[in-house]
Amino acid sequence: VRACAVDDIELEDVRPFEYAGRAYALYRSPDNRFFATAGLCSHERAYLAEGFVMQHIIECPRHNGRFDYRTGAAKGAPACIDLKTFPVKVEAGFVFIELDGS
Repeated sequence: VRACAVDDIELEDVRPFEYAGRAYALYRSPDNRFFATAGLCSHERAYLAEGFVMQHIIECPRHNGRFDYRTGAAKGAPACIDLKTFPVKVEAGFVFIELDGS
């Protein structure tokens, strides 16, 4: 699924993406790679795209739970359930996410 243009995401930032009624978060790492996770925090379902990105960590805007967006691993309380991640590829200046229908 085509999510956005490469230039729509700044380095070390996050942006929201919705598809088929589901929320996703797209990230551009400091080393210019792209990643995608579920868009809602696993703790209390806040939109992660409203959070703060530091290096490879997204901090939830509601209770400051932290995740490594490259792996989905929960890295800081109160978040203790990992995020689902999705494969990403870049082609012709666009970011694509491989969604498995879940």
